[in-house]
Amino acid sequence: MRELKGIKIGKHYIEKPIIQGGMGVGISWDQLAGNVSKNGGLGTISAICTGYYQNMKFVKKEVDGRPLGTENAYSRKALFEIFKNARQICGDKPLACNILHAINDYERVVNDALEAGANIIVTGAGLPLELPRLTENYPDVEIVPIVSSARALKIICKKWKAAGRTPGAVIVEGPKSGGHQGAKYNELFAPEHQLEAILPPIKEERDKWGDFPIIAAGGIWDREDIEKIMDLGADAVQLGTRFIGTHECDASPVFKQVLLDSKEEDIVIVSSPVGYPGRAVKTNLIKTLEPDTKKIKCISNCIFPCNRGEGARRVGYCIADSLGDAYLGRLQSGLFFSGANGYKLKEIVHVKDLIDELMTNEK
Repeated sequence: MRELKGIKIGKHYIEKPIIQGGMGVGISWDQLAGNVSKNGGLGTISAICTGYYQNMKFVKKEVDGRPLGTENAYSRKALFEIFKNARQICGDKPLACNILHAINDYERVVNDALEAGANIIVTGAGLPLELPRLTENYPDVEIVPIVSSARALKIICKKWKAAGRTPGAVIVEGPKSGGHQGAKYNELFAPEHQLEAILPPIKEERDKWGDFPIIAAGGIWDREDIEKIMDLGADAVQLGTRFIGTHECDASPVFKQVLLDSKEEDIVIVSSPVGYPGRAVKTNLIKTLEPDTKKIKCISNCIFPCNRGEGARRVGYCIADSLGDAYLGRLQSGLFFSGANGYKLKEIVHVKDLIDELMTNEK
């Protein structure tokens, strides 16, 4: 059996090559991320819609129980509180912050995460070409892009090198991941777009720019999956959905039960206001969608591709409202993101036990 070794992301040593994916809204906040880092992996705090944190107690203005406007949807005070609480769990071990590139106020939220104490900034859903500039006053903070092609990594590395930076690591995400996908709908199931196919050319591209770690993500579930993807060149793995099945996960009990009750045929692809396909559990929201509706109003103004609700009305739901409802445990109106293997979740365990299982292949 392969020995799993830690990785270095810049100056930050991750004892175990297990990265917890950033999941919003409220799936990976202080409790999950803090406990993953405490137990030797890399915990990742999601910066998505922090206004919902602790029943919106940090929100200055709300409408219909929703954070009003971008400033409240991405609450600076809430993000600081999340980091403070995570630090109480993991101490000075590295913590990452995942910030979707497609959000409104991206630059402000990156700065908030830096000031809150993030050691690593992770960004996907777009090309974060401006990250070297945004982090230039934080030389010890590493920047990590999420890519789905060698071409994307080449563009990022070329731009970042011109600014005097290279990635601290790169996350290679295949189309079996939960939430928003980096491939078009007709590419999601094509063999040439699967993780096993895109990883080797991305590794070749990485070798042209340095030896920073490659973190493989999307559909990785157990030790066997880890070993297979490491044989193809990955240095570490990122898991998201698997960590929802932990006691420490910040998701509502309703969210966890949705996954426990799901079957393989319940994991489906949906269109998203973000402009990317998304993968979620087929619950009431998805079953009753009314695309091209005029009923939806934009309250949080969370993502720029949606254009103040145009995207939401086109696909039939607001991404902030629906993910927020999942965090609040509202089964009928929540959107419950899941990776392709989410139906495999059969029990809720502790973070420590899950990491130990992945490291040793023993329950």
